[in-house]
Amino acid sequence: MNNFFERLCLAAGDGQVKKDEMMSGHTTFRVGGPASYFVSPDGDEALRNVLLLCQEEQMPYYILGNGSNLLVSDKGYDGVMILMGESFSGIREDEPCEITAGAGALLSRIAKEAMERSLTGFEFAAGIPGTLGGAAVMNAGAYDGEMKDVLKSVRVMDKSGRILTLTRDELDLGYRHSCIPEREYTVLSAVISLKKGDREKIQEKMAELAKKRRDKQPLEYPSAGSTFKRPAGYFAGKLIDDAGMRGYREGGAQVSEKHCGFVINCGGATAEDIRSLCRSVQRKVKETSGVDLETEVRMIGWD
Repeated sequence: MNNFFERLCLAAGDGQVKKDEMMSGHTTFRVGGPASYFVSPDGDEALRNVLLLCQEEQMPYYILGNGSNLLVSDKGYDGVMILMGESFSGIREDEPCEITAGAGALLSRIAKEAMERSLTGFEFAAGIPGTLGGAAVMNAGAYDGEMKDVLKSVRVMDKSGRILTLTRDELDLGYRHSCIPEREYTVLSAVISLKKGDREKIQEKMAELAKKRRDKQPLEYPSAGSTFKRPAGYFAGKLIDDAGMRGYREGGAQVSEKHCGFVINCGGATAEDIRSLCRSVQRKVKETSGVDLETEVRMIGWD
């Protein structure tokens, strides 16, 4: 493995690789054990080199953004965690009413840039605690807005290192779905198509949505946002509340009393606490309503 570490350092760029990096510092749940290797590739070519090396050595890898939809086990991740960091975080306006941003750019930052340029249509994403890459992968949405409403195209890298550009129609966007993960693409950047608007009205809308979030969501606790997908015809939070699970706790993990759709780290939670609680919620909701709840959160590092 020492040889692999040396080759990984050569592939990713000088100083871009760490060993045994604790994932609790890279996920919004603030839990998770060490990733065997933690890499921040210095641009497209370095990313290509890392992906090809991982495949050559049959080393598992995971593409990481802000860690806002991820639960890593307490024992960690026996593979390569690839952070789409500073080299993939640029934001620019190439065409009127279009913003091109890197996969690692925070949605909140893109929303602020759009507001500064008097571009409307991205206000819904201002409070989503993720990056553009992750948002494109799962067609993230909030407050009646989704990425499919604003994405014009997404630039991706396939497993062989080829760079492709997919149009909105080619992305097969649906509720919390795109073709990106099933085709094992890695998002590099995306073009967002917006409309000219009034800066003050855009700012007011963002402030209004921020207040709604503060009033209705447990933002004071570490979480992964909405923990469960919305089942067709239902609201996950109401199903959980009706099942009597409001405030239910296992170790340091708890179903939020403020919003039952959120599982929170209320202090000292382990990844196992959170996973176990999610499973308890799923069982109880199935018993009481017959509905199968599916987690939005990706759980990795368990056998």
